[in-house]
Parts: sequence; C-alpha cells; structure tokens
Amino acid sequence: MLTDEEKKEILNLLHQEVVPAIGCTEPMAVALCVAKAVEELRKKLSKEPGFLPEQITLHLSANILKNAMGVGIPGTGGMIGLPIAIALGAVGGKSCLGLEVLRDCAAKELEVAKRYISENHIDIKLEEKDPDKLYIHVCVEAEGKSSEATIKGSHTHFVDERQITTPDLNGGECEDDNTPLTLSRVYEFATTMPLDDIRFILEAKRLNEAAAQEGLRENYGHQLGKTMCSPLGRGIMGESIFAKVLSVTSCACDARMAGAKIPVMSNSGSGNQGICATMPVVVFARENHNTEEELIRALTLSHLTAVYIKQSLGSLSALCGCVVASTGSSVGITYLMGGNYDQICYSVKNMIANLTGMICDGAKPSCALKLTTGVSTAVMSAMLAIQNNHVTSAEGIIDDDVDRSIHNLTSIGSRGMDETDRFVLDIMTNK
Repeated sequence: MLTDEEKKEILNLLHQEVVPAIGCTEPMAVALCVAKAVEELRKKLSKEPGFLPEQITLHLSANILKNAMGVGIPGTGGMIGLPIAIALGAVGGKSCLGLEVLRDCAAKELEVAKRYISENHIDIKLEEKDPDKLYIHVCVEAEGKSSEATIKGSHTHFVDERQITTPDLNGGECEDDNTPLTLSRVYEFATTMPLDDIRFILEAKRLNEAAAQEGLRENYGHQLGKTMCSPLGRGIMGESIFAKVLSVTSCACDARMAGAKIPVMSNSGSGNQGICATMPVVVFARENHNTEEELIRALTLSHLTAVYIKQSLGSLSALCGCVVASTGSSVGITYLMGGNYDQICYSVKNMIANLTGMICDGAKPSCALKLTTGVSTAVMSAMLAIQNNHVTSAEGIIDDDVDRSIHNLTSIGSRGMDETDRFVLDIMTNK
C-alpha cells in the first residue's frame, strides 16, 4: 500500500505534469527560453519592457526542431514555425507564465515581431553536442552585453551554471521528479485518494472541452473533428459513443495544432497528450452516465498512466505521444466501464500490442489524425479488456507483467527508434 508520503509525492508529480499550456509546447518552450534570456538582458542594461536584443542565437535539439516546424503559433493569424514564436517571446513573452508565455501578446506585439523577423535578428542552429532530446539554448546580445538561458530535460526546466529553475504554474519549482511508479501504484492512487485532493483534474475537462468547442466553431487545420460531426461524418460514423469520442477529441486537436489562442490542459509537456488523456474519458463518462467521482478517478487514472509511461520514454522521442496518452484514456474508459485492476492491465497490453511503432514526425495539423487513431484503439482495447480478452505474452512484445510490457514499449520508443528519428528529421528538413 502507498504510504502518506508516497501519495503526497505522486500528487505533487501530477500537479507538476498536468498544467495549462497555450499552443504547441515545443515552440512555446522555445519562446519561454527566449523570454527568460531577454528579461535577464534587460535587467543587465536597465532597459524597459519593449527593448529588443540586436541578435538572438539559438541551439536546439533535433526533436525540438522537428516538433516546431509545422505547427501554428497562437495569436498570429495562422503563422507557423519557430521564427514567429521566437520573435513573440522576445517582444511580449513573460517567463512567469510558463507554457502560457505568449498569453498576453496581442496585435501590437505581433506587428513588432513580424518586423523583427524581417530584420534578420534570429539565428537558429541544430545542437550537435548535447545528447538530450529536449534541449534549448538561447543567447541574446545588445550594446556589447549578452544573456543566456537553457531549458533541458523538460519543457519548463531552466538549467545553467547556477542551476536556475523557474516557477511552474502551481507555484513550485520545475525540477526532475523521480517518483517511482508502477501501474498498480497508479491504480491505487487514483482509486483511493480523497476526492478533494484530486478534484483539480476537472480543470482538464473544462479547458479541453472549451478547446473542442472552439475546434467545432471554426475551420481549423484539416477539420477532422468537424468532418465527423457533419452529415457526411454522421452518415458514416453514426451517433454512437464511439463517434462522439473521436469527433470531440479531434476538434480539440484541430484547434490547438492550427494555433488557436486557447489554453489546453497538457500532460507531460504535451497539449495533445493532455487532450488525448482527457476528452475520450470525459465523453465516455457523459454518455455512460457515470458519476462525478467516477469521472474524477478515471481522469486521474488516465493522466497518471500517461505520466508513468513518459517517465521511462522521455519528454520527446520518435514514438508519437498519442500512443502514451491514448493508453491512459483506454485505462480510464475501462475503469468507467466497471473494470477492475486486471482488466485495466489487459487494456494496456492491448494498446501496446497495437500502436507501438507509430512515429512522431513533428507537431502539425495532421496530428488530429494520429490522435483519432490512438483514441479509436483505446475504445476497442477497453471493449476487449472488459470482456477479459487481451493480447498474451505469446504474442510479440507483450509480457505477462504489465509493467514489463510498458517498458518494452518505452525501450523501443526511446532507444530502438533513434535511427528512425534521424531519418524522419532528414526527410522533413530536405523536402
């Protein structure tokens, strides 16, 4: 059984990894790092907000570059990629807002940022020495002085020779948390914690439902969610719980990937993972008439499962994050169906047997397609699990032990697909 201290540690971990974010987290992390460096330079030079550096030089890991190349930047009217995120971070970014760093940027800041880009103040380089897949180093210069900032390991973790950390959105420090998890510990925590301690997870429902409504209201990205809600989509998919789970999840992703300026609740540094761990569970609970307590515990189970898997996979990898988050949602849905711990283990094994190997080729509007694939598998895996049907250790990478199965998945994603990651980036940068 979990001790009180272990429960406190896991609760802190959940608060740390499930936080609001505006826009795709990789370009937002870059904007955050730029904002921090610019703020430090202004202090050195005793300059007011609005003062801009003469030069911004960035060294970024390949995975940061990959995930920031094709995604919409919030509040820019459809502009994509790193230059506008960097410029806005310098012009109007506020590091105290974490992954909502660009929240207060408006039309005036956008015009200044566009002009700043046109004047060629920004130099982006591939980091080739540091092995961390999540690495951002920014150097800003003006009037003969410079300031630097580095984010490494997680999207809001600042590191330099003084070991600078930055406050997270819950007022604590953003530090590595090595709280050891297993699926049984995740299950025990989610199903036994006092309800008021985990009620905050309903904020994920509120934020991500609002993102889904925005995706349905406007024409974002490839409009996958709207298409499934259209007469064509309903004619093919019908009005089933399954169809509603897919369409609502897709609507939220459509909006986020196209740069809608709305916050979503992220998971492990990814807004898409937050959407994928939240919306299938929320929609299923509503359609299945589950109680609020059941929803809270299912969302906690879903999000914490995703956090657990990401602990060994790493913040960024060649494996699409929807594999992780949709495994969480499958666990949550199985719980809402009345599933016990064994059946939850079955749903995890079914997910790993199906989705392992889905590549990440950067953040972009078509991520909605991958989320929908993951979520459809989540529902099918839960349906099988609740009937005690599951992939066995005689098949593929599945082990009798569910935690070993999870680590088989993460080993493939973190180490086995490294060469795939290099090939993907090479293709993306040479088109």
